Amino acid sequence: QVQLVESGGGGLVQAGGSLRLSCAASGDTFSRYVMGWFRQVPGKEREFVSAISRIGVTTAYADSVKGRFTISRDNAKNTVYLQMNSLKPEDTAVYYCGAGRLTSLTWREYDYWGQGTQVTVSS
Repeated sequence: QVQLVESGGGGLVQAGGSLRLSCAASGDTFSRYVMGWFRQVPGKEREFVSAISRIGVTTAYADSVKGRFTISRDNAKNTVYLQMNSLKPEDTAVYYCGAGRLTSLTWREYDYWGQGTQVTVSS
Protein backbone atom coordinates (compact mmCIF):
# COMPACT_ATOMS: atom_id res chain seq x y z
CA GLN A 1 0.00 0.00 0.00
CA VAL A 2 1.11 3.51 -0.83
CA GLN A 3 -0.33 6.72 0.54
CA LEU A 4 0.02 9.79 -1.66
CA VAL A 5 -0.42 13.44 -0.70
CA GLU A 6 -0.28 16.19 -3.31
CA SER A 7 0.59 19.79 -2.57
CA GLY A 8 1.47 22.96 -4.41
CA GLY A 9 -1.86 23.92 -5.88
CA GLY A 10 -4.81 25.66 -4.24
CA GLY A 11 -4.23 29.24 -5.30
CA LEU A 12 -4.78 31.29 -8.43
CA VAL A 13 -2.00 31.77 -10.97
CA GLN A 14 -2.05 34.03 -13.99
CA ALA A 15 -1.62 32.71 -17.48
CA GLY A 16 2.06 32.46 -18.29
CA GLY A 17 2.97 31.79 -14.69
CA SER A 18 4.49 28.74 -13.05
CA LEU A 19 3.67 26.28 -10.31
CA ARG A 20 5.39 23.25 -8.90
CA LEU A 21 3.28 20.40 -7.62
CA SER A 22 4.65 17.82 -5.23
CA CYS A 23 3.39 14.38 -4.34
CA ALA A 24 4.79 12.79 -1.20
CA ALA A 25 4.52 9.04 -0.81
CA SER A 26 4.57 6.86 2.28
CA GLY A 27 4.07 3.19 2.98
CA ASP A 28 5.58 0.83 0.45
CA THR A 29 8.97 1.33 -1.22
CA PHE A 30 8.56 4.36 -3.45
CA SER A 31 11.07 3.24 -6.08
CA ARG A 32 8.95 0.18 -6.87
CA TYR A 33 6.34 2.38 -8.52
CA VAL A 34 5.92 4.21 -11.76
CA MET A 35 4.46 7.62 -10.92
CA GLY A 36 2.01 9.56 -12.99
CA TRP A 37 0.28 12.92 -12.94
CA PHE A 38 -3.27 13.19 -14.20
CA ARG A 39 -5.81 15.98 -14.19
CA GLN A 40 -9.56 16.17 -14.18
CA VAL A 41 -12.23 18.78 -14.74
CA PRO A 42 -15.87 18.29 -13.77
CA GLY A 43 -17.78 16.07 -16.15
CA LYS A 44 -14.69 14.73 -17.89
CA GLU A 45 -12.56 11.66 -17.48
CA ARG A 46 -9.22 11.85 -15.72
CA GLU A 47 -6.63 12.90 -18.28
CA PHE A 48 -3.00 11.83 -18.53
CA VAL A 49 -0.46 14.60 -18.02
CA SER A 50 2.90 12.96 -17.40
CA ALA A 51 4.58 9.83 -16.07
CA ILE A 52 8.03 8.85 -14.89
CA SER A 53 9.69 5.46 -14.57
CA ARG A 54 10.84 3.94 -11.30
CA ILE A 55 14.32 5.47 -11.30
CA GLY A 56 13.43 8.50 -13.37
CA VAL A 57 15.19 7.53 -16.59
CA THR A 58 12.08 7.54 -18.76
CA THR A 59 9.39 10.20 -18.88
CA ALA A 60 6.25 10.71 -20.92
CA TYR A 61 4.08 13.75 -21.52
CA ALA A 62 0.73 14.55 -23.03
CA ASP A 63 1.07 16.60 -26.20
CA SER A 64 -0.83 19.43 -24.57
CA VAL A 65 1.87 19.94 -21.91
CA LYS A 66 5.02 18.88 -23.75
CA GLY A 67 7.67 21.57 -23.55
CA ARG A 68 5.91 23.35 -20.69
CA PHE A 69 5.73 20.74 -17.90
CA THR A 70 8.55 18.68 -16.42
CA ILE A 71 8.14 15.63 -14.23
CA SER A 72 10.86 14.50 -11.85
CA ARG A 73 11.25 12.33 -8.80
CA ASP A 74 13.51 12.08 -5.78
CA ASN A 75 13.44 8.52 -4.51
CA ALA A 76 15.44 9.50 -1.41
CA LYS A 77 12.60 11.86 -0.47
CA ASN A 78 9.77 9.63 -1.73
CA THR A 79 8.46 12.51 -3.76
CA VAL A 80 7.48 13.16 -7.36
CA TYR A 81 7.23 16.67 -8.77
CA LEU A 82 5.50 18.38 -11.64
CA GLN A 83 7.02 21.68 -12.67
CA MET A 84 4.46 23.59 -14.71
CA ASN A 85 5.58 26.60 -16.73
CA SER A 86 3.80 28.83 -19.22
CA LEU A 87 0.49 27.91 -17.69
CA LYS A 88 -2.68 28.37 -19.71
CA PRO A 89 -6.30 28.70 -18.59
CA GLU A 90 -6.97 25.28 -20.13
CA ASP A 91 -4.56 23.77 -17.59
CA THR A 92 -7.13 24.53 -14.89
CA ALA A 93 -8.09 21.23 -13.24
CA VAL A 94 -7.66 19.10 -10.17
CA TYR A 95 -4.28 17.41 -10.45
CA TYR A 96 -3.77 13.92 -9.08
CA CYS A 97 -0.67 11.81 -8.68
CA GLY A 98 -0.92 8.09 -9.08
CA ALA A 99 1.37 5.15 -8.36
CA GLY A 100 1.37 2.02 -10.47
CA ARG A 101 3.35 -1.00 -11.52
CA LEU A 102 3.35 -0.28 -15.25
CA THR A 103 4.06 2.85 -17.24
CA SER A 104 0.69 3.77 -18.61
CA LEU A 105 -1.18 6.72 -20.06
CA THR A 106 -4.43 5.33 -18.68
CA TRP A 107 -5.55 6.26 -15.21
CA ARG A 108 -7.12 2.84 -14.66
CA GLU A 109 -3.67 1.23 -14.70
CA TYR A 110 -2.60 3.07 -11.56
CA ASP A 111 -3.22 1.45 -8.20
CA TYR A 112 -2.99 4.30 -5.72
CA TRP A 113 -4.06 7.93 -5.82
CA GLY A 114 -3.71 11.08 -3.83
CA GLN A 115 -6.61 13.35 -2.93
CA GLY A 116 -5.80 15.87 -5.65
CA THR A 117 -4.79 19.51 -5.64
CA GLN A 118 -6.61 22.30 -7.47
CA VAL A 119 -4.78 24.32 -10.09
CA THR A 120 -6.57 27.41 -11.37
CA VAL A 121 -5.08 29.54 -14.13
CA SER A 122 -6.66 32.90 -14.87
CA SER A 123 -6.56 34.55 -18.29
